[in-house]
Amino acid sequence: MKLPLWGSALSATLLVQVVSSFAAAAIPLLGPILTLRWGLAPENIGYVSAVVSVGICWFLACGGPMLDHYGPIRTLQLGLIFVAAGLALLSQPAISLGLAGALLVGLGLAPNTPAGSQVLMRAAPAEHRTLIFSIKQAGVPLGGAIAGITVAPLVLAFGFVGAVSALVASVLACVVLVQVFQPRLDAEKGPRNQGWARLFLSPSSLTRAARIINAHPGLPMLTAIGVSFSITQACITAFTATYMVIQHGASLAQAGLYMSVLLATSTLARIAFGWLADRLGSGLLVLSVLALAAGGAILLLVWSATASPWLVYGCMALVGATSMGWNGVHMAELARVSPLAIIGDVTSSASMFGFIGSICGPLAFAMLASKTGSFTWPFILVAGQLIAFGAFALAIKFSPRSRG
Repeated sequence: MKLPLWGSALSATLLVQVVSSFAAAAIPLLGPILTLRWGLAPENIGYVSAVVSVGICWFLACGGPMLDHYGPIRTLQLGLIFVAAGLALLSQPAISLGLAGALLVGLGLAPNTPAGSQVLMRAAPAEHRTLIFSIKQAGVPLGGAIAGITVAPLVLAFGFVGAVSALVASVLACVVLVQVFQPRLDAEKGPRNQGWARLFLSPSSLTRAARIINAHPGLPMLTAIGVSFSITQACITAFTATYMVIQHGASLAQAGLYMSVLLATSTLARIAFGWLADRLGSGLLVLSVLALAAGGAILLLVWSATASPWLVYGCMALVGATSMGWNGVHMAELARVSPLAIIGDVTSSASMFGFIGSICGPLAFAMLASKTGSFTWPFILVAGQLIAFGAFALAIKFSPRSRG
């Protein structure tokens, strides 16, 4: 039986999202082994994460012409090949090859946002569009959860080289599987851009992002609230486990369970909030309320971190659902207000700004935590900035000019 167009689009993009997220999440899990092979201290795995981030930002800024040239599914396949090659280089004992591999991984992960948005916007029924976007984005924490369950057993069973080989094989298998959908989903791609390689390497492409965000009056506000959520999500994922261990005496195992609850609830929340946004007919309204709720949930977690573990689990679930359940709604709303011809460019540009926030946010958090000797004030400030953006977005949503 042939799937409807939206079913093919969702199947292809969700599969790629899960597999690429699985591969990306495996890198920090393999971090202690990687740094040992390179003769470096374990904390130097942060340099790998930074280079991955550079690769992502590079594609988001300059990869639009490549997406136009090849079409969304072929671009996703090429991205997976980059990820596989990057993992193979990361596993080598030379740090220079490892950093080159990290750059390739970043370049390969980045197409998921613009290519996925482009193909889903074309194929998804308008009445279920946000739900479909949210199901696709739920692949991010799902892939991370799969990595958390499988990477360590793979290393124990097959050794480091065998585990990396299994990761590379799974990524390449996804390339083959997605080919089933490629001819149908890439049939509506735009004219081939023969100059895409030159533009991909051109520094001038980096200046396009700000201009693209001004293509519609609603895009600057959506981009800003996306940056705010990105800062929050990056800080939550980077520091919550350490906060519970260092400042509140939780064991590593208990901190791991807290993070598992965070990821599990965010997976379900992305789907639920996508459904809700479709029913309400306003992604910005859902994002605004989520920002207020997430800020409140973070403050509640800070206040109750020393309470009963069951209360902490409840707070973790609330923080995960609200602070990490926004992405699908955000992507769908960006695609909805974008001019159809530049959906990929808009989602790339907005995601690039968000990713810059996800890099700068944890850096500022770490500096403030070091200055104050506590994680409490940084978490309070993260919550405060999100509440402020949520209130501002709500005010714009219900302003007389907006209603008019």
